[in-house]
Amino acid sequence: MPAVAPTTALPGLPEPKGPPEAATPAGDAFTLIFTTTPALLRLTVGLVGAVVAVSVRTPPVVPPLLFPATVILASWSVWYARRALRRGFTTPLVSGDVALTSAACLATPVLVAPEVLPGEVSWIAVLASTTVINAQATAPARWSIPAGVLVTAAYAVGSHTAGNPREAVAHTATLLVQTGIAAAITAVMRRRITRADHAFAKDQRLARQHLIARTARDAERRQNRNLHDTVLATLTVVGLGAGAGPALRERCSADLSTLSALVDRPPANGPVALDTRLRTVLSRLPGLAVTADLAPCTVPVAVAEAVAESVAAALSNVARHAPTAATVLRLTRAGGAVVVEVVDDGPGFEPATVPTHRYGIRESICGRMVSVGGRAQVHSRPGAGTRIRLEWSDVC
Repeated sequence: MPAVAPTTALPGLPEPKGPPEAATPAGDAFTLIFTTTPALLRLTVGLVGAVVAVSVRTPPVVPPLLFPATVILASWSVWYARRALRRGFTTPLVSGDVALTSAACLATPVLVAPEVLPGEVSWIAVLASTTVINAQATAPARWSIPAGVLVTAAYAVGSHTAGNPREAVAHTATLLVQTGIAAAITAVMRRRITRADHAFAKDQRLARQHLIARTARDAERRQNRNLHDTVLATLTVVGLGAGAGPALRERCSADLSTLSALVDRPPANGPVALDTRLRTVLSRLPGLAVTADLAPCTVPVAVAEAVAESVAAALSNVARHAPTAATVLRLTRAGGAVVVEVVDDGPGFEPATVPTHRYGIRESICGRMVSVGGRAQVHSRPGAGTRIRLEWSDVC
C-alpha cells in the first residue's frame, strides 16, 4: 500500500498544480473532517471493544490470550488516534490498523464468546466495520477497497472457524456493502471538493486580474489628475494671456516640485497633519490671496493627499476663473468627520451645465474624494460665488 496523503493534501488525489499559495479551502475542510472523525471513531471503538471483550469471556474464550489482545487493542487505538490527529493518515498507520483488525478477526474463536456472535453485535464485528469504513475515508480507492476486502475475508474465516457460519455470511455481506458504499461516498465527495476548489481558484484569479486592472486604472487617473492640476492648469493660465513674470515662474517651479515629489516620494503610512499639508498647497499658489482658517487635524496619509490635491484643484479653478475673488479655506471637524471648505465670491457658475468631458471637478475634486471613501459637494450659481465642501470620516 503506497503512502496515504498527509493532512496537508486531499487524500487519494494528486497534489494540486500551481503556485504554493494556491488555496484549497474545500480540500482542507475535507481533510480536517476525514482525519478527525476516523481517528476519534477508531479510538472509541477500540476502547469500548476492549472493555466489552474482558467483560464477556465465557469459554471457549482463552483469558491468557484475551487480556494481552485487549491491551494491544486499547494501546493501538490510543496511539492510532494520537498519530492521525498530529500527522494525518500515513501508510504504516492505515496498514497497521488493517493488519491488527484482520488478526483480531482471525482470532475470533479464542477472543469472542459464542453467545455474542449472532446478530453482528460482537466487538469484533464493530471493529471490522470501523476499520473498513475508515480505510475508504483515509486512503486512495485503489488501496482502500482491497484493504476492506482483506478485513472482510479475515472476518469470514474467523467467524466460520468459531462455529457460526450463518454469522460469517451475514456480517461478511455487511462488510462488503459498507466497503462499497463508503468508497462510493468518499469518491463522490472528493470529485465535488476538487471542483469546488477549482472554482474557488478561478474566482481568485479573476479577482486578482480585476484588482490589477483597477489598480492600473486608478494609477492612470491619479496621473491625469496631477497633470491637470499642475502643468495643464498652468498652461491654461498662459493660454489666457498671463505674461511672463515672477508669479508665473513661481507657479511653474511649484508644478515641477509637485511632479518631482510624486516620483521621488516613498509610500508613507500612519496619520499626517492635514492642516500642514493644506498650508503646503497654499504655498504653491503665491499669486492667489486666500484667507486660511485651519484647525489642527490628523488623518491617514492617503486621505491627506486626496483632500490636499482636491483643494489644490479647487484653488487652481479660482486662480483661473476668479483671480481677484475673496477666497477662504477652512478646515474643521464636525462630529467624527473632517470638513474642508473652499469658498470664493467670484462670478460662480451653473454646475449642471459643466460638460461631462471636463476633467476638473469630476475627477480632480469629486473623484479624488470618492477614491478614499469621502465625498465632495459643489454649490454655485452665476453671480453668487462658489462653495466646495470636502468631507471624510471613517463612516463616510
